Amino acid sequence: MANFALEVTRLGFQALQVISPQLAGKAAFRLFCSTPSPRPKGKKAKSAHAAGAARLAGAERFVLRLAGGAKAHAYRLNGGAIGQRKRYLVTHGWGSSAVYMADLVSMLAATGAEVVALDFPGHGRAGGRFLHMGLAVEAIAAAGDRFGAFDAAIGHSFGGAALMVSAGGLIPDAAPASCERVVLIGAPSEMAWLFTDFGRMVGLRAAAQAALENEVHRVTGRRLEDFDAGNMARSIGWPVLVIHAEDDKEVSPAHARRYGAAGKSVRLFWANGFGHRRIVGAAPVLGAIAAFLEGGPEEETGESIKKDAEIIPFFELPARRAAL
Repeated sequence: MANFALEVTRLGFQALQVISPQLAGKAAFRLFCSTPSPRPKGKKAKSAHAAGAARLAGAERFVLRLAGGAKAHAYRLNGGAIGQRKRYLVTHGWGSSAVYMADLVSMLAATGAEVVALDFPGHGRAGGRFLHMGLAVEAIAAAGDRFGAFDAAIGHSFGGAALMVSAGGLIPDAAPASCERVVLIGAPSEMAWLFTDFGRMVGLRAAAQAALENEVHRVTGRRLEDFDAGNMARSIGWPVLVIHAEDDKEVSPAHARRYGAAGKSVRLFWANGFGHRRIVGAAPVLGAIAAFLEGGPEEETGESIKKDAEIIPFFELPARRAAL
């Protein structure tokens, strides 16, 4: 948010929460859930968008209708009855879309698998400018209804957290994701920190902050503290590959370590140097995902975590984590 716009927003919330903390909390939630324009800004973003759109130009397209009039959009590659094949689901991060995941989608499709890539409400071709976790999980459920069970699901950032919330069956009336493996790329393990940082940014006092967080319960049926994807990774028991970069400036690598502490079913792959966005198309990352989906030897033994070119044995991890 630009400095001038932020100052105006803070002044507005300063006045509104004096009148009614409840109204301020509701307004803050609406602002929190407002999605950015899907039009790419800047030369790099426009180039990446154009390249991704070209890769997905031949994909089938589907509109997935959700409760309350919201819509999600899905691309499908290798669809139709063409013999027995695996089926993968791909979900994007906040402010992104399926076209920015095109390198990953193309790699998966090259294996012969059927690949479904979602645009969440408020993103890509889905239309609208509003999204919260409940709607994202509804979109994942709608994809399952339309295309069937998935062998694996791969999600970046917010999309990864949404996969875990879906897998944990947290949202009432939304069927949990049905798959056998999950890949999380730069994904948060819980959501409370986002609301805390947002409230601080717009200048909410305690009562208005509480009202903001209560809106989560109103629209999803769950309290903010329930959205603990780290605990869900422990409870679902599926093999989970967590990919993160220690130079990620948007989602702290502490989230990856928290996932890693969830149990033996979770594997960590450190893709340092790729930050939060370039990581989704980085060659080492695509290779790690392909190996995991095929049940490669490292995933089978569960004896090491790859960090760049270095293999760190599990017995060294406590000391390494303490030093980070």
